[in-house]
Amino acid sequence: MIHVLAIITAKPGKRAELLEKFHGNMPTVRAEAGCIEYGPAVDADGLGSATFGPDSFVVIEKWASREALAAHAKAPHMTAYAATTQDLVASRAIHVLQPA
Repeated sequence: MIHVLAIITAKPGKRAELLEKFHGNMPTVRAEAGCIEYGPAVDADGLGSATFGPDSFVVIEKWASREALAAHAKAPHMTAYAATTQDLVASRAIHVLQPA
């Protein structure tokens, strides 16, 4: 299994709009072969010692294999999603992990 933590930072004040587009793409991603988990998370108010901040969210993903993740990255709907959201994104950091 492959785990992915994608830290997405929207341009100031654009997180809600970016999340709306993300949620629109989620059903297609979740239907991909090998997708086990795929969804966004934001800071829980008042919990934790560190935060990502009001413009960021983390995408938590689990994929059955490296091949499934590679196919996801090349999927046409992901190319389209990237094109429609590029003006909303300030930065992204993609962490690809394996079980220890």
